[in-house]
Amino acid sequence: LQLVESGGDLVQPGGSLRLSCVASGFTFSSSYMGWVRQAPGKGLEWVSSIGSDGSNTAYKDSVKGRFTISRDNAKNTVYLQMNSLKSEDTALYYCVTGNWITIYCRGGRCYGSPTGQGTQVTVSS
Repeated sequence: LQLVESGGDLVQPGGSLRLSCVASGFTFSSSYMGWVRQAPGKGLEWVSSIGSDGSNTAYKDSVKGRFTISRDNAKNTVYLQMNSLKSEDTALYYCVTGNWITIYCRGGRCYGSPTGQGTQVTVSS
């Protein structure tokens, strides 16, 4: 299983970014997927999830209305569109499978080590 995240950058407050994650080594089109993040000095937290066909999505309360998760099963890719970014969104963002979320996340907090290397999002003026 391989997950390769990209798209992170330094952006000003109020700006936008789109993160991408290309998956391989498993049946992506059948897999629930999600994003988690780790802010400096803090633990991992769940951010968003999407069902295998894209019909079901869920978001952490603090990102609702600002972030949109989507996927393209033909490209084995999951995206996270982030708008109206805030300084508190600064973190290392990882994409993870639904199985990983089930095993390692409880109550919005996650305790495992994501597979990918993550992509850094820094929101600062």
